[in-house]
Amino acid sequence: MTDTSPRPGDFAVVRMDGRTGRLIRIGQFLNGDGFSDYEHAFVLVGDGLLVEAQPGGAALSPLSSYDGHPVLWSSGRIPLTDDQRAAITTAARSYLGTPYSFADYLALGAARLRLPAGPLLRRYVASTKHMICSQLVDQCYQDAGVHLFDDHRWPGYVTPADLANLINRRTGG
Repeated sequence: MTDTSPRPGDFAVVRMDGRTGRLIRIGQFLNGDGFSDYEHAFVLVGDGLLVEAQPGGAALSPLSSYDGHPVLWSSGRIPLTDDQRAAITTAARSYLGTPYSFADYLALGAARLRLPAGPLLRRYVASTKHMICSQLVDQCYQDAGVHLFDDHRWPGYVTPADLANLINRRTGG
């Protein structure tokens, strides 16, 4: 039987309440993700701490701040070696302070709508100089050599709903 207890290097998606959660739900809907139950993502780095992209920049936060929220974990669903877990947590900590970018949601939507922006838009979304929460998770995994998506999407072209759908596909849920 596979252990599904969260371990360092695992990621999770969580439902966000309030105005921010509603705005992200709308953004994900406009991006073609439908109305997902998950609007935020983070990486567990150990000792009850996680790294998450926030409006003030990527931050180290206590896992307990999500007690009582519905959380969907990648644990036991995305196979990782101990070396990959270490590389993911190292990458996550290296992005502390990286600015958040609400504009990335607009860029993701423009790409989904196939608006003519081409390479400029692709470079903007792929930049690690600013990231939304799901981009941070995906980038940490890429830095560790783990590719979560095999659908030829642009680097950084990932929403919390994409991560939730990935986890659910891996569980048949």
